[in-house]
Amino acid sequence: MTLIKSISGIRGTIGGNPGNALTPVDIVKFVYAYSARLKTAAPKAGRYKVVVGRDARLSGLMVENLVCGTLIACGIDVVKAGLASTPTTELAVRFSGADGGIILTASHNPRQWNALKLLNSEGEFLTAAQGEAILELAERDDFDFAPVDELGKITEHDFTQEHIQSILDLETVNTEAVRKAGFKVVVDAVNSVGGIIMPAMLEALGVEVVKINCDPTGDFAHNPEPLPANLIELREAVVKEKADLGVSVDPDVDRLAFISENGEPFVEEYTLVSVADYLFRRAKRIAEEKGITLEEATAPYKPVACSNLSSSRALRDVVESYGGKYLSSAVGEVNVTTLMHSCGALIGGEGNGGVIYPASHCGRDAMTGVALFLSGLAERGIKVSELKKTLPPYFIAKNKIELSDKALIDKILSELKKIYANENINDIDGVKISFESKKQWVHLRKSNTEPIIRIYAEAPTLQDAEALAGEVIDVAKKIIGE
Repeated sequence: MTLIKSISGIRGTIGGNPGNALTPVDIVKFVYAYSARLKTAAPKAGRYKVVVGRDARLSGLMVENLVCGTLIACGIDVVKAGLASTPTTELAVRFSGADGGIILTASHNPRQWNALKLLNSEGEFLTAAQGEAILELAERDDFDFAPVDELGKITEHDFTQEHIQSILDLETVNTEAVRKAGFKVVVDAVNSVGGIIMPAMLEALGVEVVKINCDPTGDFAHNPEPLPANLIELREAVVKEKADLGVSVDPDVDRLAFISENGEPFVEEYTLVSVADYLFRRAKRIAEEKGITLEEATAPYKPVACSNLSSSRALRDVVESYGGKYLSSAVGEVNVTTLMHSCGALIGGEGNGGVIYPASHCGRDAMTGVALFLSGLAERGIKVSELKKTLPPYFIAKNKIELSDKALIDKILSELKKIYANENINDIDGVKISFESKKQWVHLRKSNTEPIIRIYAEAPTLQDAEALAGEVIDVAKKIIGE
């Protein structure tokens, strides 16, 4: 059994012993710590309110009962969002004026996993410092629950339609063009909450929807990570139904992958790239038509796009082709959103299919990603496969080095920085070496739990990406004498 505590929350497998899995004891301790921090970090006279939403996995109801019970025992009112996507719960914090939120989801992890993800009053993930404080509080035993007259209360509210309407109201979502295009889309929601909200949003846009695995039973029909190898059924359905697009989401609907009309994967890395291409193309067109600058066309945001260091260079190429600027952060959604806030970015996200559009909210949102993607597709009047050909071609090779001693990791990273000192080096998160003249890069990051270095390499061809990764692995092995 497994239990992983991190600054972003607590994640583990269901069943087993406290401290070694995600048990009721661990859930109560962690929620208590979150409640205690909420009160000390933002003292106020009135009652505190927290939104709780969950995906459809099998353990969801059990975990929800424990979380809500602990919150009211701490004297905190609960707004139970029920079956709700991660972005829906994030927005619900703002919609309801809550002080925070807890999302019950293990994202793309298999059915035996669940997790608690913690939100602030903006519906965004906590900072590293806030997360650390909660981890420390959870280890203490001096619990102090509310007396009977001060117990919190539970109300229930379904935020699905409010989320959908907020997307339809976005200036950049061209509802008229999407309706006129008459799209047919196949949705694979892996039998979780995406099966509730994604078809409803698409139908509100006038899209014909074909559903597969959209019954929110939590009995995942396949590996829930939206990777090509797990989407065979979706690929076949797109071709059989003669659909314009296939849409796959993970169980909590913050990651998004597309299938082209010919059944071929659009590639998860290009989800964010294609949305950014639409937004920057639109902004440049507006600027040219009005005789203003690109920055004025994107106001109140800036013509900047952000992603993490392990995401495709294609985003940078696209953004710079329109006169925009690209910035990168350490890996992790909170790191991307922190950077986006600091620079006022127009768009951001991660190469795993996570689209973050701050005009909506600063969190990965597959529904917003689909709406923006279809808007761009409708305006250009081309097929998905044709759109893919207009984007810069890159391929990523993923490898790892397994070591007998974790102490060797820092030695390898330090020496690689010296060996490749003439290249562009970024060490805010491991070591990323960019070979600008070849449009190639390799990113090495150490695992927090295992003696492993994860290696991502990207190049204009898969052969070159694999060769670059192989070269760096060979150099790393020489450093430690293997």
